[in-house]
Amino acid sequence: MLNLLAAAAFFVGIHLLVSGTRLRDAVTARIGERVYLALFSLASLAGIVWLALAYGAARSSGYTPLWGQLHALMPVAVVVMLVAFVLMVFGLLTPNPGAVMQEHTLDAEQPARGILRVTRHPFLWGAFLWAATHLVINGDAAALILFGAFVLLTVLGTRSIDAKRKRALGYRWNRFAAVTSNVPFVAILSGRNRLKLAELASWKALIAVLAFFAVWHGHAWLFGVSAIPPPGVEVLVRP
Repeated sequence: MLNLLAAAAFFVGIHLLVSGTRLRDAVTARIGERVYLALFSLASLAGIVWLALAYGAARSSGYTPLWGQLHALMPVAVVVMLVAFVLMVFGLLTPNPGAVMQEHTLDAEQPARGILRVTRHPFLWGAFLWAATHLVINGDAAALILFGAFVLLTVLGTRSIDAKRKRALGYRWNRFAAVTSNVPFVAILSGRNRLKLAELASWKALIAVLAFFAVWHGHAWLFGVSAIPPPGVEVLVRP
């Protein structure tokens, strides 16, 4: 379990203590943006692999229940996971000034379109729903560490990106932030933007649904357990 804690601390740390801080600015000033991004990508990949291996080892050594597996919430979890896939797929496929090397999209006449009307961080909020759902359903110590790390990273990561972009882009970012929101639907509910469903009814939605069902049906092959295991079957990742 200590190995899993160390892996989680490393992965969260490089994102919150380096990526979104002035330390990143100092490093990029010395080595350049592209070199930094390459090194950070390698560090992130190493962190993901470490997390996966450490989680598998922790679970293979035994299930340490906290509140226990909540099989009764599986129907709710399925719906939440579908929403998570929609947010993540739209987030990956929508040009976003908050994403790496996409600052030029701020110069568009309407930089906040589609899913960005809902939130300027769709991928991270989708990842938050994914992590929070798995944390609650699994209900054990290893899941708390692994998925808790992603919950922490996604929530604080949105604030970190906002601060980083504001420092780097100034007025251009402020113009975008004024008509969008970090938390989903806040800009719409406050009248700063409008939800346009026609902009969401696209091929991206189809990809999101297909990806959801592909992972659902392939969950046992990918992770060693059905997406909806029967009561009494541990919800664990294959070591």
